[in-house]
Amino acid sequence: MRNGPRDDNRPRDGEQDNQEYGEDRPQGMDPDGVIESNWDEIVSNFDDMNLREELLRGIYAYGFEKPSAIQQRAIIPCIKGMDVIAQAQSGTGKTATFSIAILQQIDTSLNECQALILAPTRELAQQIQKVVLALGD
Repeated sequence: MRNGPRDDNRPRDGEQDNQEYGEDRPQGMDPDGVIESNWDEIVSNFDDMNLREELLRGIYAYGFEKPSAIQQRAIIPCIKGMDVIAQAQSGTGKTATFSIAILQQIDTSLNECQALILAPTRELAQQIQKVVLALGD
């Protein structure tokens, strides 16, 4: 079995054929916005997520009124320490999703590194930093 590039456009074993959605659409994303998940708990507002009061204040101060679809499904499993792979279009709240989950887990009495967020570019890292600081302020 070879691991390099393939000569044809057939999907590899375990991959879906993405032709009907176009090559630029992420794997697993339905064009109608259907989210594929094995997590069935949906929390439709931030108040029902059992978040710390100071974090809730930061969320509302940031301008969020209710969680987006990705936030409704991914914040709780992230907080619970589950492995989460979340794909969504740009502007759907993915950064806030993992930021909220991380901030919920931070012990503010410990003055040491408790989380590490990796980003592929400096620009994205700076954007993430702004979101984390705003939500956690």
